Amino acid sequence: MKLINKVAIVTGSSRGIGAATAKLLAKNGAKVVVNYVQNKKEGESVLKDIHGIGGEAILVQADVTVLEQVENMVRMTENELGPVDILVNNANMSFPVMPFAQYKWEDFERKLLNEMKASFFCCQTVVPGMIERAAGCIVNVSSGLSRVPGAGFIAHSSAKSALDSFSKSLALELAPHGIRVNVVAPGLTITDATANQPKEMHEAMAAHTPLRRLAEPEDIAGAILFYCADESRFVTGTYLPVCGGTQMT
Repeated sequence: MKLINKVAIVTGSSRGIGAATAKLLAKNGAKVVVNYVQNKKEGESVLKDIHGIGGEAILVQADVTVLEQVENMVRMTENELGPVDILVNNANMSFPVMPFAQYKWEDFERKLLNEMKASFFCCQTVVPGMIERAAGCIVNVSSGLSRVPGAGFIAHSSAKSALDSFSKSLALELAPHGIRVNVVAPGLTITDATANQPKEMHEAMAAHTPLRRLAEPEDIAGAILFYCADESRFVTGTYLPVCGGTQMT
């Protein structure tokens, strides 16, 4: 039980990588906030799974791009579970996939602003308490596309690149306070968000991957658990590709 009595907020945890992360952190002893915006039924399912293994968790609806809702989520967490020890910024910000020449500035701007608002608001709301306790862990979920771009993903690549730089700056500034900040960058992961992509594309990506398969949400959750555990207590400011070897640094 690596995280016994730790309190963790996992944003966007009603499905996919977030759901797998919430369940894995709970399995390892953390008291977890399962956050959702619209997918209440899925959030309740994650909550049920956590309770089914004897874990402790609460379900909180909050749009993490809205400061007042983030502040309310953190207050609820502190009142029901205790001070926040771990923050996993995972909430997905939708965006259109299309060539740059066809992109509308409004869509590009929305992706960048929402990506950064979500992490900025969540971090700024929990950091004061972490500074007071001289301890804390923040994991920001980026994407392999932040370093290896793909056609049609210019908004996503740009937003996640901004998140990477934000994370390094935050890691430097918060390290003297005992707070660690790291980035997990998934490769193509099999979730409901990617389920409608062509089977042929998935097969080609798997063949191109040294480990010869695509990621499952649990693969990403395992990397996040590593950063949250005390075993990584001397690791901060890093970028971890979880991509089966397609990025080797």
